[in-house]
Amino acid sequence: MSAEHSPLAAGSPAPEFTLPRDGGDTVSLSHFSGRPVVLFFYPKDNTPACTNEAVGFTALADQFAAINAAVIGISADNVKSHDKFIKKHNLAVILASDEEHQVLEAYGVWKEKSMYGKTYMGIERTTVLVDGNGKIARIWEKVKVDGHAEDVLAAARAL
Repeated sequence: MSAEHSPLAAGSPAPEFTLPRDGGDTVSLSHFSGRPVVLFFYPKDNTPACTNEAVGFTALADQFAAINAAVIGISADNVKSHDKFIKKHNLAVILASDEEHQVLEAYGVWKEKSMYGKTYMGIERTTVLVDGNGKIARIWEKVKVDGHAEDVLAAARAL
């Protein structure tokens, strides 16, 4: 397994999780059994690309709902940060908090990154589409935000 690629692949079972979510409840992958689930892993609440990505998924929330697909954003930010992020941008997606990085590591998105010559551990923007049987249908690595939510919606519709 190289550091460049997720240890998961299309067709493999999606790792189960239960995480704290916005509003103070928890969210589990198994809660959505029988439904497609979009997991978008993003680095940080209220940063430009992450905001654009969450707003992009929110703009298509009705279309995801029409195909009975759940959309869950996961970052290492705490629930309080997620609540502020949702309120500030009127987001219509679930935001889960993985401060311990267990789910981030299970999905292979907690990676060594570098910026300005310094290396650090962080989240590589990645989206995982899980089918209704709990199997990974598709993985988008190193996501470019523009048009991404539309691509994911098209793939979810094709399940």
